[in-house]
Amino acid sequence: MHPHPADLRENPTMIFETIVTTLSTAGAPHVAPMGVRYEGDQVVLMPFKPSTTLENIIASGCAVLNLTTDTRIFAGCVTGRRDWPLVTAETIPCVRLASSLGHVELHLALVRDDPTRPVLQMARGYAARHADFAGFNRAQAAIIEGAVLVSRLHMLPASKIDSEMAYLQIAIDKTAGPGEREAWDWLRDAVDAFRAHPRRGNAS
Repeated sequence: MHPHPADLRENPTMIFETIVTTLSTAGAPHVAPMGVRYEGDQVVLMPFKPSTTLENIIASGCAVLNLTTDTRIFAGCVTGRRDWPLVTAETIPCVRLASSLGHVELHLALVRDDPTRPVLQMARGYAARHADFAGFNRAQAAIIEGAVLVSRLHMLPASKIDSEMAYLQIAIDKTAGPGEREAWDWLRDAVDAFRAHPRRGNAS
């Protein structure tokens, strides 16, 4: 089981970047990056409307929180690459990432509706650890920041995107491995594609 560190309970405004997996009523899996907050024994999700993650959780009443350092998944999801290996969850009708370091199975406890971002309070259920955490890597952090930027291309001025990506490039150049370089290329290509053909939004 994953511990509930005291500092997480005392700092409920801290956001942790994770991958949330859900299933539709038709059994279609969905993989989405999502920042979450920990409040005691609950996990708080705030997906935007409309989003597949929100629809699936409301319909099924459950989801899986995946903890991973494979930042290709974060970059892949915001660039249209959501087909990642999945396995069946242990106790709920859902799926988890096959490559996750650990996962927590979540049950919907409370919904606080909002026109833009409903608050979903999820009760923690079964949890398991699958692999060790090797340590922090600057390139992985840069990929996550880059994925956030790409998800907001329609909201941010081009000058901010360019300056942020240029700064993140430093960590990529110094510390990235093959996986991080692949993910970074996806993000750079997404920025170029957006500039060529602007689009709206990026539903999770």
